Amino acid sequence: MRSLLFVPGDDKPKLTKALASGADVMLLDLEDSVAQDAKQAARETTRYFLRDTIAKHERPRLYVRINALDTGMSETDLDAVMAAAPEGIILPKSTSGRDVERLDAMLSVHEADRGIADGRTRIIAIATETAASLFTLGTYQGVSARLVGMAWGGEDLSADIGSSVNRANGEFTEPYRFARNLCLFGAVAAHVAPIDTVYTNFRDLDGLRAECEEAVRDGFTAKLAIHPAQVPVINEVFTPNANEIERAARIVGAFETAGDAGVIGLDGEMLDRPHLTRARKLLERARLAGVHA
Repeated sequence: MRSLLFVPGDDKPKLTKALASGADVMLLDLEDSVAQDAKQAARETTRYFLRDTIAKHERPRLYVRINALDTGMSETDLDAVMAAAPEGIILPKSTSGRDVERLDAMLSVHEADRGIADGRTRIIAIATETAASLFTLGTYQGVSARLVGMAWGGEDLSADIGSSVNRANGEFTEPYRFARNLCLFGAVAAHVAPIDTVYTNFRDLDGLRAECEEAVRDGFTAKLAIHPAQVPVINEVFTPNANEIERAARIVGAFETAGDAGVIGLDGEMLDRPHLTRARKLLERARLAGVHA
């Protein structure tokens, strides 16, 4: 996963258009982008779209963002969409690893009822949307084999803590950088993909690019998107380039040649085992993106 594109689940034209966006994952949304009185229509539109699309070979992975577990709507959402076997569920406002465990159990029941292979449906948790959730970002490790990613979000967090803005001069303010960093550490500790939040000004592609480059620098491997125009920028920045791949391959090769060495020299630089770990991670990202040196 590099790009994950939110699309309102009640808007069939946007859903159809998003198929050609190039996004790695489409996030069919039943939560924030759908008005309260349109929830049932969104469930039906999403279910029919999944049924019509899931068998296509050339398509993004299809995930559904359900409503939060404490809304009383999440089970109704799952009843509607699991019959069409989406590849994953996005869990918003996750408060701890226990919420993922709860969703895991719910999905197991739906899979069994519908003849879907046990554990097929993956989970991405949006794990920083309330103040309380920031204190539990270390609780996701080992909670579910379904969990493949953790994302952070600043908009709902802003509403929860009552801040007037979450950015100043285009940059996230300190409370939100704190949430971002904790999510990064929590995801890595849980051995799942750390996913950067949306860049809400979808017309500012230069600003998006800068934020993507910062996210890659810091260790994020994917980014949420809210508009198809954002997808090409995200895919480009989150795909290792030829120079990076070549450098990583040389580092791995040098360590292999050196045997069990803890430190090697390459191009006049001393490299130790953390450099090898980073090189292997980059090569794995390149492999998953289908890119070779």
